[in-house]
Amino acid sequence: MKIHNPEFVCSAVIEKNYPKHQLKEIALVGRSNVGKSSLINKLINRKKLARTSSQPGRTQTINFYKMDDYFYFVDLPGYGFAKVPLEVKKKWGEMIEHYLYNRSNLSAVIQLVDARHKPTEDDQMMYNWLKEMKIPALVVATKADKVSRGKRKPAKDLIFKTLNLPENQPFTFFSAQTGEGKDEVWKFIKEYI
Repeated sequence: MKIHNPEFVCSAVIEKNYPKHQLKEIALVGRSNVGKSSLINKLINRKKLARTSSQPGRTQTINFYKMDDYFYFVDLPGYGFAKVPLEVKKKWGEMIEHYLYNRSNLSAVIQLVDARHKPTEDDQMMYNWLKEMKIPALVVATKADKVSRGKRKPAKDLIFKTLNLPENQPFTFFSAQTGEGKDEVWKFIKEYI
């Protein structure tokens, strides 16, 4: 899919500030610094539409990006970042939960996990929650360029086991550096827009 004029629409903390439109939304969830912004940028071949940071916990709002007249990407705040005060974490949790529970435009979710590490308890909670809510999800293992070919199967097995994923769970490795997994992510998105 070619996106010609992607645009950052707004950041919101509460529902009344969400953009009003009729398009489907694909939300991105994952812990801080897992590469949500990098995934958006790589998919649309832009370097800086979604702001990336080497400092985890930078996304503190829900960010809406319009992809031409096809759909919106919705970048939710990263969860599980240790250096954030508890009350801020609680607010983020409420913000994410409110969006996922109440947004009628939400069509599917891309859950990002780090291919190099065992998924966290927060990752497990998020996946279980998506499953419970019956929200279609693609699990994307990011930073795949840092995992050698020989370590791919054990990494995938660990992700599937830790998150208790069914065999037919849509899954792909992804690298913002090499573009690996880009086609698989687009294929998933097209099913839900």
